[in-house]
Amino acid sequence: MYKIVNRRKLWATRMADGLGRLLFLPRRLFRKNEPIDPGRVQSILVVRTAYLGDVVMTLPMLRPLRQRFHDATLSFLTSPGARPLLENNPYVDEIITYAPFWFYPSKLRDYWALIRRLRKRRFDLVIEVRGDIREILALVAPLRARYKVGYDVGGGGYLLTHVVPYPELKHKVEYHLDIARYLGCDVDGEMDWGIRLTEGERERVRGILRETGIPRSFVCVHPGGRLPLKRWGGENFSRLCDRITQDLGLAVVLLGSPDERSLVAQISAGMRTRPFCLAGQLSLRELAGVLSEAALFVGNDSAPMHIAAAIRTPTVAIFGPSKSVETRPYGDTHQVVEKPVTCRSECDESHCRNREHHACLKSITPDDVVRVVETSMPCSATWLKKGSRLCHSRGSPWTVRPT
Repeated sequence: MYKIVNRRKLWATRMADGLGRLLFLPRRLFRKNEPIDPGRVQSILVVRTAYLGDVVMTLPMLRPLRQRFHDATLSFLTSPGARPLLENNPYVDEIITYAPFWFYPSKLRDYWALIRRLRKRRFDLVIEVRGDIREILALVAPLRARYKVGYDVGGGGYLLTHVVPYPELKHKVEYHLDIARYLGCDVDGEMDWGIRLTEGERERVRGILRETGIPRSFVCVHPGGRLPLKRWGGENFSRLCDRITQDLGLAVVLLGSPDERSLVAQISAGMRTRPFCLAGQLSLRELAGVLSEAALFVGNDSAPMHIAAAIRTPTVAIFGPSKSVETRPYGDTHQVVEKPVTCRSECDESHCRNREHHACLKSITPDDVVRVVETSMPCSATWLKKGSRLCHSRGSPWTVRPT
């Protein structure tokens, strides 16, 4: 069962898979796939290179792996941009970075240097979590490993020693946890994403908030996203931020990458009230620190949305072409704003084929989002129009000034 929406990519994968199965048939016929013996696993390599939000959604599987294979060293191969997400993670012993040329602009010689480096080591267990034929063929197949585990939903399963069953579409956190379940891990305990900020990092974030003049109670708004089709639109965000400031009496902090500064400036210029702006000013770990101090996060389906959800900041996510069943903010305290546009189930998130272009996001109004924001605050926002009241956000009291 292929989990590929893009038709061209689907046909290319089918053709590559068919050719690969023929080429590797002798190897498959004589290969003996032994059951995975935890006692023989002394070193583990987890492979997840792209993208930031997807890397975040792999984090919950790391603690179960550590508990199951407690004597093994656990290495994580990811992109250089995602490295900060793994830093100070108590379940990871080593972070290996590489930007694959099929996802990022990089040099082919960097790929060969990585493979030579990894082939000198013999990992007992290699886990490819994306389910991508390119990752399996280029990063897993060349390695010397007793067990090679992953999905076959994107092709390349014939290169693995153990293929994880994929019964149905589900959230990507569960998609990754199913690999841990397949390996005999216990995933029923309290989930731990492993994102740990040092006290020094937390103090630096508090200093940024003080120097910028951001009050204690604020809402983080992230209007950007890696794919343009996932972005709600600048005018909508301007109106939403005004409503949050004027109706709910909360400060708005606009976030974004350096490439999203112009978008944030456009939104700020379109507002009647001046927001606070940290776009392009934060490292990835500083971003996590600011999100941890926020009362609420509002944004598109993006990496900051997943980081906010992972650190348990109440989150309101605006969804258009992407499937919320797979990538909504994970957890019971978060909410999604979306409209039932039928073509969403077959959208590849890169090209809109709907006659009413971008109808999935154009049909969402600022009023729709404000209504969800009101119900997502640590305490109901209806009292804000009457006066101030003491609330608690994750154990710390904060006061909202009356409007």
